[in-house]
Amino acid sequence: MLLKVGELARRSGITVRTLHYYDGIGLLIPSARSDAGYRLYNRADITRLHHIQALRRMGVTLAEVGALLARSGMALTAVIEQQITMLDRQLAQTVALRDRLQHMHAQLTAGNEPELNDWLTTLELMTMYDKYFTADELAQLPFYQADRTRNQEWAELVDSMRQLIDSGVETQAPQAQALARRWMQMLERDTAHNPAFLTRLNAMHADEPSMREQTGITPAMTDYVTRAFAETKLGIYQKYLSEEEYAYVRQHYFTRLHEWPALIAQFHQALRDGVPPESAQAKQLAAQWLALFQSYAGTDPATQMKIRQAMEQEPTLTEGTWLTPALLSYLQQAVAHLMRG
Repeated sequence: MLLKVGELARRSGITVRTLHYYDGIGLLIPSARSDAGYRLYNRADITRLHHIQALRRMGVTLAEVGALLARSGMALTAVIEQQITMLDRQLAQTVALRDRLQHMHAQLTAGNEPELNDWLTTLELMTMYDKYFTADELAQLPFYQADRTRNQEWAELVDSMRQLIDSGVETQAPQAQALARRWMQMLERDTAHNPAFLTRLNAMHADEPSMREQTGITPAMTDYVTRAFAETKLGIYQKYLSEEEYAYVRQHYFTRLHEWPALIAQFHQALRDGVPPESAQAKQLAAQWLALFQSYAGTDPATQMKIRQAMEQEPTLTEGTWLTPALLSYLQQAVAHLMRG
């Protein structure tokens, strides 16, 4: 049985526009087309669509979904098992929220009236965070803690960044770079130096409008900070490269910049799980790392060596990158094993 795109959209609850987009980026290409050129989806296509939507609900980005499906051919049973686990966690979180609301109701009934707006805002944030973090992870996440000083520090930084953007200050300006560097240092601190926490916070800001309203951090601001922070790195690399080399690096540096956090998070998890650096999994991650590195450094060994020397001699290059000494050592071992074959 073949379904046209409109029928698949109606029965799956996914918009035609989204299905067209998936086709356009090569994530879900229909197996056939009618004589009139209409997209036709078969059972295998719909199974893949289930994979895609399930992984998206788990917080995996579209780029990561494509890579996962291409690399692993993840079994549908494994995806469904993960969905069941996720739904079990959501049910537990719903019960916990009900308990919190009952407690609040008891307080109000007894005449102990909390600041209602603050209480409801906190509840809203807690339910948002619960979609992305387990209870144990929330206990480790400084960003989640009700710390008045930290919240004020972030509010002031967001306001300062907004003023720069509204004033049309370029990301290459010293004041923009200084604020971006402070932003990333604080973000690294308040994610407990865990890159997996960073990727999920990024997903929250992308997918939850109320999160953006609460923090004041818009997608445009995130992009501005990312670019201004990248400028701090480029300024250091410039000291080590020829004009021609620097021009190439600068031209390509931003192209795949958004892919680094997720890859660093995967390395961090592999290190925590005790995956040997000589294993196939670690070498596969190392291959992705090299591909990203070469996307801006090029393939000239001399240029690559200069960039590596900069990394070794300039400690500030690892600031705000979640690259700890242990993680860098693990990465270097994985790359070495990859190069040896």
